[in-house]
Amino acid sequence: MRIVMKFGGTSVENGEKIRHVAELVRQYHMNGNELVAVTSALGGVTDGLLGTAKDVSRNGKVTQVKEFIADLTKKHYDAINVAIDDEAIRSECVEAIDSRVDELEKALIGICYLGELTNRSIDYISSYGERLAAPIVSGSIRSLGTPSQAFTGGEAGILTNSNYGDARVLEDTYTQVKERLSPLIRDSIPVVTGFIAQNRQSIITTLGRGGSDFSAAIIGASIDADEIWLWKEVHGIMTTDPKIVPESRPIPQISYIEAMELSYFGAKVLHPRTIEPAIKHKIPVRVKNTFEPEFQGTLIVAEQQRTEDVVKAVTLINKVALINISGAGMVGTIGTAARVFSALANAGVNIIMISQGSSEANMSLVVNEDHLEAAVAAVRSEFTTNVVGDIAYDRDVCVVAVVGAGMDGIPGVAGKVFNSLGKSGTNIIMISQGSSQHNISFVVSSEEALDAVKTLHSEFELDK
Repeated sequence: MRIVMKFGGTSVENGEKIRHVAELVRQYHMNGNELVAVTSALGGVTDGLLGTAKDVSRNGKVTQVKEFIADLTKKHYDAINVAIDDEAIRSECVEAIDSRVDELEKALIGICYLGELTNRSIDYISSYGERLAAPIVSGSIRSLGTPSQAFTGGEAGILTNSNYGDARVLEDTYTQVKERLSPLIRDSIPVVTGFIAQNRQSIITTLGRGGSDFSAAIIGASIDADEIWLWKEVHGIMTTDPKIVPESRPIPQISYIEAMELSYFGAKVLHPRTIEPAIKHKIPVRVKNTFEPEFQGTLIVAEQQRTEDVVKAVTLINKVALINISGAGMVGTIGTAARVFSALANAGVNIIMISQGSSEANMSLVVNEDHLEAAVAAVRSEFTTNVVGDIAYDRDVCVVAVVGAGMDGIPGVAGKVFNSLGKSGTNIIMISQGSSQHNISFVVSSEEALDAVKTLHSEFELDK
C-alpha cells in the first residue's frame, strides 16, 4: 500500500514519542508499504511561538526572547538525544536545529523592535514548530537504518495564495508534490512538515491551525495514496467527546459527508478542510491511535453506510454566540437577508448556523464568540433605517448537532431528538436542519449543553 501518515502534536510530543513514531513507520515500510510521514510540532511549541511573538510585539522585551529561545533549544536538544542514537545523525540534527533557531531568534528580536506583528510574520514565526520537528523525526527514522529526508511543505511542493494564516491551496500543488515526492517513496520515507506551505514568491504561508491533517490529505491526493492515516491519541472518531460521555465508542466506518458534518460541528479529530482533497480523489482516510496501532480506528470512505443506528454521533460546539435580528419592517422587504449576509461577510464574520421564521420578522444567526462584536456592529451599521427594529445577542449558548447519513429519509428522527430533550427539561433556543438531512443542529444554553449531549447519546444508544 501507499500510505500518507500524519502524526499530531501528541504523537511527537517529546523524544520518546518521536522514537516510537520512527519505529512505527519503519515497521510499516519494512512490511512493503510506501510511506510519506507528515509531522506536527513538538507538544506545546506552536502555542509557545505564538504567545511569545504576541507578547514581545507589545512589550519589546529582548530578554523574554532570549529566555524562550533557550527553553526551545533545550526542548529540541532533549528530543534529539532520546530519539536518535546515531552520533553522526544526532550532530546533523543539532546543526539543523541551531540554524533554524538562530533564524527564529532574529525574527523575534525584530518584532521586539518593530512593535508590530503582521499576519505574514505570524505565519513565519508559527512555522518553526514543524520546521524544528521534521529534521528530528527524519533523523530518528534514519538512525533506525531506513533512509529519510525532511521537507517543509513548500519544499515538498505545496503552493498557496497569500492569504496568511488561512492560505488556499493552488492547483499546481498536486503536480509539484507528485514530482518531488513520488520518486523517493520506494526506498525512503520523506518527512514533511504539516500546516506549512509557500506562495509563488516562496514566502511561507500556513493552512490554519490544525492544518497538518490538510497537508496529509493534499500529499495523499498528489501521490495517489491508497489511504491517508491520521495518527491521534484516540481510537478514532468517537460517538461523542469522551470527556462528556466516558462510555462513548469509536465509529468503525463513516462517510466523507458525515465526517465533514462532525468536523464542522465541533469534533476536534479532523480539520474541517482535511478531507476535501480525499473526497475529490476518492481516497479513504483512517483515524488511528499512535499508541495502540493494532486498533483499526475509524475508516472514512465515500459510501454513506446506512446502518440500523440512524444517528452516528452527537457533537458540541462551544465558544459561540447567538444573534437575533428582528423587526416588523423586515416582513416582505426584499433583500434583507442578502444585506445581512453581505455585511457580515465584509466584516470577516463566519456564520455557523442560520434560522429564519416564515413570517420573515425574525432571523437568528450563530457566530464564533470572537466575531460577536464585529457581527453586531456590521448589522447595525447596515440597517440605519427602521427595517430592523432590534438586534439582541447571547453569549451563553452552545450548538449541539446530531449527525448520521442514516437519518436521510427516515421519519421520526427529529421527533425523537426533541422529545427526549423535552423529557429531560432541556430548552431549545434555535433549530436548524439542512435539506441533506445528515444533521439536526440546535442551540441550547451553555448550562444545559452537556446534559443535552448525554441525553441524546443515551437516547440513540450510541454507547452500545
